[in-house]
Amino acid sequence: MGRLGSGGMGHVYLGRSPGRRLVAVKVVHDWYARDPGFRERFAREVAAARSVNGMYTAHVVEADTEAAVPWMATRYIEGPTLQDAVGQDGPLPTVPLLELAAGIAEALTDIHGCDLVHRDLKPSDVLLGAEGPL
Repeated sequence: MGRLGSGGMGHVYLGRSPGRRLVAVKVVHDWYARDPGFRERFAREVAAARSVNGMYTAHVVEADTEAAVPWMATRYIEGPTLQDAVGQDGPLPTVPLLELAAGIAEALTDIHGCDLVHRDLKPSDVLLGAEGPL
């Protein structure tokens, strides 16, 4: 349906599941698709993401790490990133800031509960959805 963004690993597109739900589809760059080491790391990332089912994490809907160009679809979360929200509106007020901190702590607890470590948590990775931070 359109491109949501790009990063070092690839592009993210907005799509729909067969059941018409909105999904974010991460498609890796072509040059990574040709790198067996990267494919192995991406497959581990997908497996790790599938193991986490917390309230404040984006659930994996489907993935194909063996495709010509590997991809992963997660539930689409509508809302700005924390980085964009603070850049546009300035620092969060106290109550929303405390709610954000609690949501991030809950997400990290769920991730760590699966014996995983989130090694790249930054404001551009935190989505401020209607249900809270993701």
